[in-house]
Amino acid sequence: MRIWGPLVAICLGTFMLLVDVTIVLVALPAMSDSLGSSLSQLQWVADGYALAVAAALLGAGMLADLHGRRRMYVGGLIVFAVASVACALSPNMPVLIGSRVVQGLGAAAMFTTTLSLISTLYEGRRLGLAFGAWASVAASASALGPVLGGLLTQALDWRWIFLVNVPVTVLALALTFRHIPRSAPGKRDAARRLDVPGVLLFALGAGGFVYAVTEAHTQGWASAATLVPLGIALAAFAVFVRVQSRGAHPLLDLSMFRRPAFTAAMITISVGEGAVYGILPYTSLWLQSVRHLSPIGAGLVVLPHAVAAALVAVVCGRWLPTPSPRLGASLGLLLAGLGVGAEGFLGPESGWPALVGGLALSGFGMGLVFQVAASLALGSVPPERAGMASGTYSTFEQLGYAFGVAAFGTLAVSAMTGSLEGKVTDASATAGTLSGGGADALLSAAPDALRPGLDHTLHAAFATGHNTLALTAGALCLAGAALVAWSTRRPRDEGPLPARQGAPAGTSRTRAHAPGGTSGHGSS
Repeated sequence: MRIWGPLVAICLGTFMLLVDVTIVLVALPAMSDSLGSSLSQLQWVADGYALAVAAALLGAGMLADLHGRRRMYVGGLIVFAVASVACALSPNMPVLIGSRVVQGLGAAAMFTTTLSLISTLYEGRRLGLAFGAWASVAASASALGPVLGGLLTQALDWRWIFLVNVPVTVLALALTFRHIPRSAPGKRDAARRLDVPGVLLFALGAGGFVYAVTEAHTQGWASAATLVPLGIALAAFAVFVRVQSRGAHPLLDLSMFRRPAFTAAMITISVGEGAVYGILPYTSLWLQSVRHLSPIGAGLVVLPHAVAAALVAVVCGRWLPTPSPRLGASLGLLLAGLGVGAEGFLGPESGWPALVGGLALSGFGMGLVFQVAASLALGSVPPERAGMASGTYSTFEQLGYAFGVAAFGTLAVSAMTGSLEGKVTDASATAGTLSGGGADALLSAAPDALRPGLDHTLHAAFATGHNTLALTAGALCLAGAALVAWSTRRPRDEGPLPARQGAPAGTSRTRAHAPGGTSGHGSS
């Protein structure tokens, strides 16, 4: 149990916090029916959590480096559990969204410590095994979220997708106290302090940007409601970069981005998350509100993606030679792009089978992305920056998802509006209702004689919107793959990697990047 106890404790928290990114997706229609909501509010149920995780990760990573990773992990588990109960008891959408934000803060404290805990608790072949297990959990958790959400929503109620976190948290806490040391090995600099201005500036920039993009589909890009928060966000990001570049103990060490491997890891994970998982809320809404699948049915449609992602993480981590960073990251994004792009050919009469092949292929790609990107990030920095690197990696992961959900929501409404022009009285309002899962409400409000024609029109409009999202997401992944291949084309310019505590002995600079460690490491 000395090997598996800490790993199970860490992976339980990782699985729970990543599942909660996507577990709400198939429950969105049920939440809307229960509490009443607009498309923007539904977006914020998903984005509020991811954005809070992203905004708090860098600060949590610094606090973990300063005050102990186990302490930060335990605190995050407790906050996460309390906020989950608040989500389950929410009487309206504003309370639910606020509780999701607090839940995201707890998740940030957990997430920022997982990779750094593994890197300090294991070494050699055990480190390879631990990274392989973690990568398998990370690769499958986000994709399994819709399946678990569908099961709980259909069998019990949407509130149980949050209540189920409580017993899992109790188990994770018990294992943490028993198996993870009170203070992880590592040097601590007494002169370092939490960069409060950096935390606030980054949160303001990320929050302002996502808010502007989310509201653009209702307010318009030229409106003050969009331009003002967008301007504030850009200004906050500019000041953040300036402050970080001049600070003695920055929240984000910008010099890490001078290493092509680290930059490639950030591009890989943010583009993959934003493109592949950013369109899943709208896929779920199409499956349930247009094709009338049950919550569990909609979740099971995504299951091939989850299985493929987990399979790649396990097989590549244990039995196959680890690909080079350039090949692994680029190939992962290429497969993800081809897969998600294949989902962009729906017609008015298409059913769920039209998605399965693309979902499976994108799962293979994301399994490889998770396999390579995390270790690229940690393998590029010295051990005393493990918490910062882990926090930065997770920040880019969650920001990619948050920006993807927000941007694709605006793009969906725009595409559906164009498809409905000349076919309905108010194309913009109809597109807003349709994209929020309100197809049945639109049909019930129409005269009986017009319903068959309107039903076909709505099917065609949602298919057009989803196709636009999928093809755009595919193009983003392909562009990301090309950019990663270009940025890592000359790895010798990166210089030797700093020695990383617990790195598998004898691994080369390219073979140590993937969580699997050396090829054919076997089991411990």
